[in-house]
Amino acid sequence: MGTKKHDRERARKRQADLEAKHEARQAAHNRRVRVWSAIVGAVVIIGLAVWAVIALTSDSSSSDTNGADASASDGADAGPGSDAEAATDAEATPGTELTFSSGWGTSPEPPDPSLAEGREWTVTMSTNQGDIVLSLDGVNAPQATASFVALAEDDFFDQTECHRLVTAGIYVLQCGDPSATGTGGPAYSYGPIENAPADDLYPAGTLAMARVGGDGESMGSQFFIVYEDSTIPSDTAGGYTVFGQVTEGLSIVEDVASAGTLTGQSDGPPAQSVIVNEVSVE
Repeated sequence: MGTKKHDRERARKRQADLEAKHEARQAAHNRRVRVWSAIVGAVVIIGLAVWAVIALTSDSSSSDTNGADASASDGADAGPGSDAEAATDAEATPGTELTFSSGWGTSPEPPDPSLAEGREWTVTMSTNQGDIVLSLDGVNAPQATASFVALAEDDFFDQTECHRLVTAGIYVLQCGDPSATGTGGPAYSYGPIENAPADDLYPAGTLAMARVGGDGESMGSQFFIVYEDSTIPSDTAGGYTVFGQVTEGLSIVEDVASAGTLTGQSDGPPAQSVIVNEVSVE
């Protein structure tokens, strides 16, 4: 590892900024809910009054009601979705913008898989909710492991916010995007998919790479933690690269999931913010 944490004060300020932005989004969401509740209530009252007038002045009436068209959508680097009939990608939720002037985040090419050294790696992801310890599989997923280790040693993940939680169909917390929008990552992307399960079953504790739907060469820095056994269907590109397991701290992710999303929907930013303070590699 290189010389890390040379500016602790700046790191604390960035964490405070992330928490403040999250609280602001929560407050704005609550205000929207109150406003829309009031509007809906008023519309219902007006609708009842109009219906009463129509009923008094007409013997019969008819109307056709068309439901909203619900369809899945895929955002750039959105990662895994549940089946196409049920899932939509989380709305972009910008966080603190982090810029990188050097290191692997700016490289046009990914680290060589040999960096994974064909062994297991122990990684501690320190968050504002507690430490999550990961075991990375450099044997079966050398490219993903090499990329994660290189980015971690360059502080790429430090002071970033986990931007997506899915609580229905599949059960994952998605992290690794410095912009917290679901579209960010390093300058490079890589493939192909490594070590994807043949049966599409991702057990609780699985650590896997997110990617663009249908594109097996689009992996970057975004990853997801499975907190409950999930069947994630393969798409035209295949499954998702499994490059590790959570060995300690899965209960932290479970607690975050139990709090739901900021929007109240099954797919969105977690209501209980998860800020990655530091990722250390042993």
